Amino acid sequence: MKCYLPLALIGLQAISGLAYSQATTGTAGSYPNHPVTLVVPFAPGGGTDIGARLIANKLTQKWGQSVIVDNKGGAGGVVGADVVAKAKADGYTLLFGNVGTQSINPSLYKKLPYNADTAFAPVSLVAELPFFLLTSPSFAPKSVKELLAYAKANPDKVTFASSGNGGSPHLSAEVFSAMAGVKMTHVPYKGGGPAMNDMMAGHVNILFASVLESVGQVKSGKLNALAVTTKTRSSTLPDVPTISESGLTGYESGSWIGVLAPAGTPQAIINKIAADVKEAVQQADMREAFSKQGANPIGSTPAQFKALIDSDLKRYAKIIQEKNISID
Repeated sequence: MKCYLPLALIGLQAISGLAYSQATTGTAGSYPNHPVTLVVPFAPGGGTDIGARLIANKLTQKWGQSVIVDNKGGAGGVVGADVVAKAKADGYTLLFGNVGTQSINPSLYKKLPYNADTAFAPVSLVAELPFFLLTSPSFAPKSVKELLAYAKANPDKVTFASSGNGGSPHLSAEVFSAMAGVKMTHVPYKGGGPAMNDMMAGHVNILFASVLESVGQVKSGKLNALAVTTKTRSSTLPDVPTISESGLTGYESGSWIGVLAPAGTPQAIINKIAADVKEAVQQADMREAFSKQGANPIGSTPAQFKALIDSDLKRYAKIIQEKNISID
């Protein structure tokens, strides 16, 4: 005995089938239809984590789905990055990476648990995180030109602190010394806090540190900011010149933060996330929030973000190889 379904029910089944197909194939039309996890490969509280939470809140509002920040720190960002590299490529597990995870670690670590060249699909740059070139008040040079003159006259006597061997503050100083043709002595610490404390105590001469973590000490007079590392001045302290305009033309360094997806994620989903991230960071409240953290909100296309990652990868690989820097 044949059973015939009403046309209306057939129509509902067709619509339901289409929705299921969209949900399982990950088309942009249905994305996202359940919560998204944004993996931050560092502990809570740093610049990368703060940026991730700002973006997560905006995307939650935009999408009507929760964007959950999941901190998975360890091994300079490698642990969290590996989680995303091995996640399903459907847009529901994303990486909130930075210059360290994407452009430094591939050269710094002899072995990674994933192929850095093929594991991720860049989605969008979110913001630049400028560094200040800091000195203690007791250190004689009060400008970049004076620092370079002092360093040239006193090879290896200028000490520069860093938050750890191979991190972006360390490599920012190495790029600086290489471009200037000066020799300085590296003093690595286990974190930015101890490095900054020794700077304020006058035990080391200079330190490259993010605007976020150093602006309070600069404003209080505990540290001097000789220059900022990005192409343009920081809106946080606009009177501080760039290194490039201070005597080392062409210098640029610092960190950045951005969104990446597992390789193989449908391009339509990548493009949607990129467009929504760019829209988010261009909103007035977001620009103000990032500026308060010392960051320059950007937003970009996937292609633009990939070009930045590749450019920094080549630049830092050269310094890491020349200075024979490694973690393992």
